[in-house]
Amino acid sequence: MPRRSTTAKPILTWSKDTELVGITLTLKPQADFQAPTHYTTELHSWFLNQIRRIDPELSAYLHDGQSEKAFSLSSLSGDIITQGRSLQFNSDRSYQWSIAALSQDVCQGLQQWLTNPPQEVQLRSGLLTIQQWEISLPATNYETLWETQERTSAEDTPSDQFCLTFTTPTSFRKRSNHMPLPIPENVFHSYLRRWNDFAHLEFEQSEFLEWINDCVVILRHEIRSQKTQAGKQGSVTGFVGSVQFGLTPKAKAEPEYVQLFHALIACAPYFGTGHKVTFGLGQTRRGWSAIATASPVPSIQTAKRDRTKPIPSPVKEPLNDRKLGLIDERRSQLKDFFFSRKKRQGGERAEKAADVWAMIVARQEFGESLKDIATALELPYDTVKHYAKRARKVLEEA
Repeated sequence: MPRRSTTAKPILTWSKDTELVGITLTLKPQADFQAPTHYTTELHSWFLNQIRRIDPELSAYLHDGQSEKAFSLSSLSGDIITQGRSLQFNSDRSYQWSIAALSQDVCQGLQQWLTNPPQEVQLRSGLLTIQQWEISLPATNYETLWETQERTSAEDTPSDQFCLTFTTPTSFRKRSNHMPLPIPENVFHSYLRRWNDFAHLEFEQSEFLEWINDCVVILRHEIRSQKTQAGKQGSVTGFVGSVQFGLTPKAKAEPEYVQLFHALIACAPYFGTGHKVTFGLGQTRRGWSAIATASPVPSIQTAKRDRTKPIPSPVKEPLNDRKLGLIDERRSQLKDFFFSRKKRQGGERAEKAADVWAMIVARQEFGESLKDIATALELPYDTVKHYAKRARKVLEEA
């Protein structure tokens, strides 16, 4: 199972059949610096240069390939201040940066890269020390995601409602223009293109998108438009915020599409949504959150204050919320797995036990101690320790 590291040299591992994984780096500037608003091009360039050092052919494919890109990159999140046409990064603050791999080749490339990882991120604008590495999206593969949805559909009725939160500006290309609205056809078309490129089960686009148009509706939303730089070519208008989608009753007439629909939802945090996801746009996570509807990045005038006083960072709360969402997502995956291994299939007791095991393992994977888990779950420490040991044994034997 993946492990988390709190040192500059990560101990992050995943199996050779992994096709999807997300990692997050915590970065600290070595000195205050200003960066252009399109600084994500520098992150993009640095990442591809890192991959080129270990696999020039893979780097060239990621840079020049005409198909969907097999990775996504976030922008830096943290206490960022606008100053004219530049962004200010301060040396007394930390920032998070996420990388997601979408194919087996890229997952293996990341694994090789992490055997001798860099200590710094060198941008043209400034130098940042890598303080910490962590797995922020669990290692998995497309077959597992597909089979999980199939098993869930067979054992129980999957939810016909779900929420996605778009934490960075999200937009779609529509006849050479930007479409900054979460129209279901656009959202799921962007996921399906990546699925068809990287999964081993391809679906015909027009038929599935026709089903999306007929069967997927927006139940509620809380979004706003936001303009951002997505490269040197100019600005992009996108949307940020949360959207709740739902399935109409007639959706169940096509069970395979329902299964694909849920598999694509599971892929959304890895894929990102819309275009330019390799330049920080379209960062997505499951669940409803007020993260993306927070106030825009403050200007230097509104942010001036005594540097000796702690400045509340807008990223810390979102990062905690993001982790809670990821823990809940991982808990759901593990619960299905543990419940399928229980001898008393269908029993309420077995389902409750599977859920407790899943919560303990999920929290452990994201760095919580057994003592903290016991406190959170209001269970005796020895009980949690016993459950964790049994759950790990089941995972190892699978």
